[in-house]
Amino acid sequence: MATNAELAAKLLRAASNFFRAVGQQNPELHDQMNTNADACDMIADRVEVDPLGSPAEDEADVSPELLN
Repeated sequence: MATNAELAAKLLRAASNFFRAVGQQNPELHDQMNTNADACDMIADRVEVDPLGSPAEDEADVSPELLN
């Protein structure tokens, strides 16, 4: 049976795929959708590696919105 972290990572990856598909269909949204997709992929990676970890507030690759 899958853990909550595994399910969360799968959901984040599905969201990433959705954002990328929306961006491909809507050129005016492409950059924002890719940013959203990249954020989902990054957090999915982190959840898989360290499910209970938390990002440092000074990490450059984390959007400030995700830290709050």
